[in-house]
Amino acid sequence: MLGYHKTVLENGLRILTVPQADSVAATIFVLVEAGSKYEKKELNGISHFLEHMCFKGTAERPQAGMIAEELAALGAQFNAFTSQEFTCYYVKVAKRHFEKALEIVSDLYLNPLFNPEEIDKERGVVIEEINMYEDMPQHKVQRLMMELLYGDQPAGWDVAGRKEVIQKITQADFLNYRKEHYVAKATAVAVAGGFDEAEAIERIKGHFRGISGAEKSGKLRTIESQRSPALLVHKKDSDQTHLVLATRAFDMFDERRFALQVLSDVLGGGMSSRLFNKVRNELGAAYYVHSSPDLSTDHGVLDIVAGVDHRKIKEVLQAILAECVRFSREPVPEKELQKSKDHLSGSLLLDLETSDQLASYYGSQEIVEKKIITPDELIAKIQAVSAEEVGKVAREIFKDEKLNMALIGPFGDGEGFEELLHF
Repeated sequence: MLGYHKTVLENGLRILTVPQADSVAATIFVLVEAGSKYEKKELNGISHFLEHMCFKGTAERPQAGMIAEELAALGAQFNAFTSQEFTCYYVKVAKRHFEKALEIVSDLYLNPLFNPEEIDKERGVVIEEINMYEDMPQHKVQRLMMELLYGDQPAGWDVAGRKEVIQKITQADFLNYRKEHYVAKATAVAVAGGFDEAEAIERIKGHFRGISGAEKSGKLRTIESQRSPALLVHKKDSDQTHLVLATRAFDMFDERRFALQVLSDVLGGGMSSRLFNKVRNELGAAYYVHSSPDLSTDHGVLDIVAGVDHRKIKEVLQAILAECVRFSREPVPEKELQKSKDHLSGSLLLDLETSDQLASYYGSQEIVEKKIITPDELIAKIQAVSAEEVGKVAREIFKDEKLNMALIGPFGDGEGFEELLHF
């Protein structure tokens, strides 16, 4: 497996390089510790809105379309995204355009203008993005789950923000927020693919010479409190019921996370998983059903999601919970356990074939965890998981006082879901 090199500059900026001698492409990720968990309620959504505005003009490229046009002329793939924990800007190009792509992405990251006229235009774009997700039940039910789990604190807020807040954000708000968070110590640059490593490091040093050396503003710690199963039903005349079952787990630094990954894969990690066979193949009740760990810096859950026939929702709910309980009562057979460990290992290697996935893998770990597990190390951790460890994690997380369900469908109060919501 390819190695990586980490360089930390005097100002705290971290550079991660993952060269691929045979790659025809090069990818640059610029990541910063600025996401919705760093926001105040009156500015919920500013991290995501700011990400949009970085593409709307710099001192070097003052017109809104100039960055997109210049990158398109390179044949680049480019975008940005915001999560609870961080924001990322990335560009992928043919390797001969690496230097130009680096100059552009550093410019948009370091020198946004936040032109008031462009802010007003982009409000409408962000609000329509919020509206789009509101009309997508698979997305909305995930947001409802975060609200159910964490309530009125940053972990429970929507990353995209609230429309009434987006309408009020000003240029001064952007400048102040950026000053608090877009600093060298909170920034990492990850590059992967075809490039000269020594030259790339020097180029990054040069382009990011002017980055702020100020101290970073922190975030509030997430508070968790639950004593019994929790339910949130959103009534909607939909063609399908969309549900998320989530049981509280632990944070991303916990050593049990590897056993949780294996448990999740056995439960709902693919077309040969237990939930796929039970809910889709046997019951014919869903097109999609899967599970995945969602672990953050100070909290975490195991998510089980499905889109289900209205008429079979209770039958599916009982089947899912029964499969969860099964982990606590009987060890996973060795053959099934090994199949899931090999599935996770193989999927990881296939995901890391491209320069963008490599940059994402290393960059996202560095910006959130401050520590990197190489693919080889991760595979070794997964392969070392035992059936006993999986069973122990199951008994720790599959408890009534950790169980939550969010649901979107044509249901109101008194449907009897509460009676079924227990392990």
